[in-house]
Amino acid sequence: MTYTEIQYEVRDGIATVTLDRPHRMNAYTYTMRAEMLDAFDRIDADDDVRVVVVTGAGRAFCAGADLDAGGSTFDKDASQDMFAGEDDVLEDGTPRDGGGTVALRIARCLKPVIGAFNGAAVGVGVTVTLPMDIRLASEKARFGFVFARRGIVTEAASSWFLPRLVGIAQAMEWAATGRVFDAREALAGGLVSRVYPPDELLPAAYALAREIADNTSAVSVAAIRRLMWSGLSAPSPWDSHVNDSRLMAALGAAPDAAEGITSFLEKRPAEFTMRVSRDLPAETPDWPVR
Repeated sequence: MTYTEIQYEVRDGIATVTLDRPHRMNAYTYTMRAEMLDAFDRIDADDDVRVVVVTGAGRAFCAGADLDAGGSTFDKDASQDMFAGEDDVLEDGTPRDGGGTVALRIARCLKPVIGAFNGAAVGVGVTVTLPMDIRLASEKARFGFVFARRGIVTEAASSWFLPRLVGIAQAMEWAATGRVFDAREALAGGLVSRVYPPDELLPAAYALAREIADNTSAVSVAAIRRLMWSGLSAPSPWDSHVNDSRLMAALGAAPDAAEGITSFLEKRPAEFTMRVSRDLPAETPDWPVR
């Protein structure tokens, strides 16, 4: 796929996905949705990609849905742009929320994903990032779950992700008021983990990505990511214990475990050789279930 609304680059094990409609503050479209899905398919298929950084071009991260269609923007019979299309529908024939298809694709990603909010992240521009593993923000970033002010509902599976990330009380405050808030409030509420001066944001994101890429087993990180996210909805810790035990048994005798221990004892950097595409154990949870 040739991209027109995102940029995609891989350098030294780090993939960068940049939302690229700066003239529209990177507002979300059907085209951007398709390109994001394709990019994450490429990320999972490329063993050389260890970590993903997602950011925006220009002064915004993503200002939400492109509202050029006016009042019919979210009318499924009048506007395809916010939905997944006729080829991707629910069992009752309802077209799937387009933002949700991207959020769930990110959730399925086998590589850790870092969101770097360089500016405004509103509506789908913030909900689609909730399955990312780490969110960092510029001091200039602004956030808003503005759906109630537009007469619609939270989407992109954010009714599942947001309360688990920030707690139900904070999630409901932001969603019920629909207000736009600054990076300090996002940090205090647990939506982002760190806030930086604008010129330090991407260097910090890449430094964190570099720490993962240079020091860890790709297969271990992929398995841990699935364990962590699937564990959020496990019925009990015993269910998580079952998944942990299966993966410990599968990976404990594998080459990366031997290398991780040997390199530690020999006081040298590890040289992990296992590949996600080839060596991810069958015991890894399939999450989210298709």
